[in-house]
Amino acid sequence: MSYSKAVLEALIERLPSEITALLAQDDLKYDEPLSTHTTFKVGGPADLWIRPRGEAFPPIAVALLDLARTQGIPLFILGGGANLVVSDSGLRGIVLDTTGWTGCDFSPDEATAASGSVLIRAGTRVDDALEAAAREGWGGLEFLAGMPGTLGGAVWMNARCFDRQVSDVLLETEILDEKLNRISLFPGKGDFSYKKSPFQTRDVLILAARFRLQRREKLEIQGDMEKHRRDREEKGHYRFPSAGSAFKNNRDFGKPTGKIIDELGLRGLSVGGAQIAPWHGNFIINTGNARAADIRELTSLTAEKVKAALGIELEPEIIFVGDFNP
Repeated sequence: MSYSKAVLEALIERLPSEITALLAQDDLKYDEPLSTHTTFKVGGPADLWIRPRGEAFPPIAVALLDLARTQGIPLFILGGGANLVVSDSGLRGIVLDTTGWTGCDFSPDEATAASGSVLIRAGTRVDDALEAAAREGWGGLEFLAGMPGTLGGAVWMNARCFDRQVSDVLLETEILDEKLNRISLFPGKGDFSYKKSPFQTRDVLILAARFRLQRREKLEIQGDMEKHRRDREEKGHYRFPSAGSAFKNNRDFGKPTGKIIDELGLRGLSVGGAQIAPWHGNFIINTGNARAADIRELTSLTAEKVKAALGIELEPEIIFVGDFNP
């Protein structure tokens, strides 16, 4: 059920005036196309899209989450939209965009100048955070270079690249918990697994995360980041709109998912404007006019063909949200 502009305007009017005064005009929109907020460049409108900026973000987030829950209005938390396919009909209710909540706070260890940490706000773009760290001479996050999306999304997904994952360097996560309390958590590595985090099973909002860093030469940091970005570029990550890897890898399969799909001759398989990349079996791309439904159908079709041929079940890495029923 779509929520009309009148209904949502009345909802926003319930917020305290000191809260609504913090929102810029361009950061509150009705029927906002979500195709402009995802790397796949597909998806229908959000009934109401809100992007609080700077220090306004936490109080507005608390007020919105509380109001949405008490009024029974759906609320979806959006980061960089890097692993996301929003349905062609869009999302009902409120979309809270975190990308206005950005910044990095570097803290050297008191005992030694060779190590330290950085607290990164959840809406900060991954590459923006890495560039800020490099300018300060801090290394440790280079393995994420070139990854689209935000740090909050990377923590939620326990993002993994080049045999390293976020949980390897994560020290602390600041969240709004289920009761909308602002707290810090210190989960251990055992709380994470391959592209899984404890936040995926909780109704919480990641506000910030602190990561372990080491002093390095700035040129060395930049060199490693550029190497990782070139690797992504050479693998075709940026040729067409996509979400990167469409399916998770599974060591039990004996080989990467992309190789499995390649060996079954599925490269180039298409549904509408969605296609398995001709150069990589584990990329599904938007060739220019894909609908969200095309991507969903091609993802399902690929998994079905792999299961029929090999008896194994692929797990999508793409997250599908919204109504995909005809």
